[in-house]
Amino acid sequence: MLLAVNIELARTFIEIVSTGSFIRASERLNVAQTTVSARIRNLEQQLGRPLFVRHKGGASLTPAGEQFLRHAPMFVQLWQRTLHQVAVPPGRRAVLTVGSEVSLAQPLLLDWVRWMRHSLQDIALRVHVDVPQDLINQVASGMVDIAIMYAPPHRPGLKIDLLLEEKLVLATTNPEAQLLDGSDYVYMDWGPDFELHHGVNFPSAAPDLSFDLGPLGLNYVLAAGGSGYFRMSSVQPHIEAGRLHLVPEMPQFSYPVYAVQSASADGSVVGPALSGLHAVAGGDVKF
Repeated sequence: MLLAVNIELARTFIEIVSTGSFIRASERLNVAQTTVSARIRNLEQQLGRPLFVRHKGGASLTPAGEQFLRHAPMFVQLWQRTLHQVAVPPGRRAVLTVGSEVSLAQPLLLDWVRWMRHSLQDIALRVHVDVPQDLINQVASGMVDIAIMYAPPHRPGLKIDLLLEEKLVLATTNPEAQLLDGSDYVYMDWGPDFELHHGVNFPSAAPDLSFDLGPLGLNYVLAAGGSGYFRMSSVQPHIEAGRLHLVPEMPQFSYPVYAVQSASADGSVVGPALSGLHAVAGGDVKF
């Protein structure tokens, strides 16, 4: 019981660091702010040092807090992996939790899961889809073993492997379109790198409609007409069917996909799964 309680304290500490605020951490953890404060007081009493300095904008780490941050994620990871090991179903040697951002769930995550069910039959699988910020936190905490992500932030204790280079292309429902047309252009928020390069190439663009989820934006354009930057793999079937067209001589932007895992993950389980993911991403596996 003491270990479980300490894990909750460590998780709470990590959430405060991630959000920069006791209030936002309480919202993420779905507990009262007083509970968050009480957990941190308990943790500080156990460690004998203050971990946070509260201020008007939130909370910042003390030197002791900076030191504890080096160990807290590993502490949580160890507990999560322990839970995974004792929860292995009969006939399986291990449990692997895999995840992806929503935009990568189909087909990449789905095809990877299909490959693992066929090729790694002694591994039980848990599949999870989430938003990038939560997903990277779950990998860092050990709740997710491997995640497929765009542009993951580099953190100590994480291992990041390049899977493939996606291309963002300007696609339109109007076969006569020659330029980026502001009247029906849908801006897709593909992250800060895309925002920077988009601004350099289209400094005068002022779209009045934007989406931050690729599949949703693409479905809107297909239903209502218009244009936008989308992943080539997503628009290719619609181009072949004549529903979309590439706008000629428009810049294309790189959008790499990565596999993120904990550097301390069990290689005997993660290794074969990651090899399969590379094969699926590289098109070496056909379904």
